[in-house]
Amino acid sequence: MKPFIPVALASLMLLACKTNTKDMSTLTLTREWDKTFPKSELVNHSKVTFHNRYGIELAADLYVPQESAGKLPALAVSGPFGAVKEQSSGLYAQHMAERGFVALAFDPSFTGESGGEPRRMASPDINTEDFLAAVDFLSNCGLVDPERIGIIGICGFGSMAVNAAALDPRIKATVASTMYDMSKVNVEGYFASEDTPAQRMEKRKALSAQRTADFRNGTYQRAGGVIDPLPEDAPWFVKDYHAYYKCPRGYHERSGNSTDGWNVTGCQSFLNQPLLAWAHEIEHPVLLIHGEKAHSRYFSEYAFERMTGKHVEGVSAKEGNKELLIIPGASHVDLYDDVAGVIPFDRMEAFFKENLN
Repeated sequence: MKPFIPVALASLMLLACKTNTKDMSTLTLTREWDKTFPKSELVNHSKVTFHNRYGIELAADLYVPQESAGKLPALAVSGPFGAVKEQSSGLYAQHMAERGFVALAFDPSFTGESGGEPRRMASPDINTEDFLAAVDFLSNCGLVDPERIGIIGICGFGSMAVNAAALDPRIKATVASTMYDMSKVNVEGYFASEDTPAQRMEKRKALSAQRTADFRNGTYQRAGGVIDPLPEDAPWFVKDYHAYYKCPRGYHERSGNSTDGWNVTGCQSFLNQPLLAWAHEIEHPVLLIHGEKAHSRYFSEYAFERMTGKHVEGVSAKEGNKELLIIPGASHVDLYDDVAGVIPFDRMEAFFKENLN
């Protein structure tokens, strides 16, 4: 039987998680609670930093159960794409900490409180590496059993999480929630609406021209966040994004989706770096969660097919240790927060407890 760890000792062990953080951090971290969700009284919270292998310092919120026994299973959480840890990823992390996991919600490189210049850039390589660096941190945390580490990727960071799982066998279980395949959507457009060589060449030409202009101007042109004010004829899923990122429900001043968006050239490298190329070689369990009514549902269905060879549409499915869970009636943004009450935290808890044993 594992020994019980009282709160005071848990606090001391929490310090052990910080021994690998840079003593002279260059980051400015907000110390007050500035999340889009209320603080849980069942969880201890602290700010930490760590570095990825490119030397970029990442900022994170560490959520730890107030009472625990032995070294705990741990989860690294990030996403959505263009969001910050004070939004969905922090909510997911806090919920999982209430269920007995050490949970680390981090800002990806170039985003939020994390380092990296220029700001608001994205990279299939570096952002995948961010997950691996979070695993490095958790593997050396005194509270964590390094053999029981999983990850959660939300929206665009769902595809980064799947890519990380394909690369790093230390990741024993992976959840991708309301996933966007950032390579697929950049290469093909939504629903393959831009999936011709000529259309891709136009994208390349536009991005190359923007690079020339950015160099000349000495600054990076921003693409703009979620459109605001919202046109009456906006697609329903854009209205869904607006209701989250541009309203008190989910607005955060450091979120690019809430403010001025990514750099125009921010996603250039996704055009020729497919994230799911080796998803079929992931040996450990993967749970893909998506809403039935989400415009993005096909990304998770595609990922499930990449991993299993099985094509399904609109229904839950399981093949070996890979599972696609479809939430009836849910939209893409319904899986961002608790407003609709449909995020399957209990199912995620069971999945991780089964596979991080």
